[in-house]
Amino acid sequence: MQLGFVSAILPEYSLDEVLAFAATEGFACVEAMCWPVGKAERKYAGVTHVDVTDFTQAKADDVLACCDRHRVSLSGLGYYPNPLDPDPAVAEPAIAHLRNVIAAAPRLGLQTVTTFAGRDWRKTVDDNWQRFLEVWRPLVGLAEDHGVRIAIENCPMLFTADEWPGGKNLFTTPAIWRRAFAEIGSPALGLNYDPSHFVLQGMNPLSPLEPFRDRLFHLHMKDVRLDPRAVDEVGRFDFPSRWHQPRIPGFGDIDCGRFLAEVRRVGYDGPICIEVEDETFGKSLAGRTAAIRTARNVLAPFFG
Repeated sequence: MQLGFVSAILPEYSLDEVLAFAATEGFACVEAMCWPVGKAERKYAGVTHVDVTDFTQAKADDVLACCDRHRVSLSGLGYYPNPLDPDPAVAEPAIAHLRNVIAAAPRLGLQTVTTFAGRDWRKTVDDNWQRFLEVWRPLVGLAEDHGVRIAIENCPMLFTADEWPGGKNLFTTPAIWRRAFAEIGSPALGLNYDPSHFVLQGMNPLSPLEPFRDRLFHLHMKDVRLDPRAVDEVGRFDFPSRWHQPRIPGFGDIDCGRFLAEVRRVGYDGPICIEVEDETFGKSLAGRTAAIRTARNVLAPFFG
């Protein structure tokens, strides 16, 4: 396993600066964000450390030279939009850019693109399903043509009134994964698994590791703390932003040692990237880099 972090938490840094920081702090890899250049549409989005627009082999060689210089690899290319947004003005550019990310990956010698499936949050899973297949069958086919795997994160994207009631990402539970894997029928579709999203849903974060061991393409390591007093006050049907708090690994409700022991037991040997959304460290660059370092210190003993 290789310990890394998600580059979205360092939007002020260039790719060279991200990789220099990773090297100095002893990380093996970085998941590089590949949003289109422009204004962020939500927190932790809109970060561009690899610009895949018009991505020539010469540009790819520059990125690879930067990785070689710092001796830090890229675990994958990350882009997390909503390709199933009900507004075509949102969905269509997202799909087009995701195609660019897929095409860029093999130029960098990478086989993993990390993303969201998307969802029309106003509709049920069944009512989203036909559009999901229409959008994702061609995307997965494109990935296959490029020798790339799509790793979809299991985040519900359901935290505030803006995502209510269904959330903006369909790929949240084993029942949905099994249906998607069966109906798309490609080994190129898998998971970017984050245990905190199972805890948020009241599920066992270890439970999918064994049955989906062959679909674990990439892992995020993020913790979460559920506030029982807030739940007692407003209930689990209220917006999750009112009763949960993202934390760095080791600072929330997940037993990191037990989780990583199971990850190793089922045979996963790929990247595990720390995702920092823990604002208890503050919103400044100093606070966010401190959060990365602290999370590394928690997890490093499990990597030998």
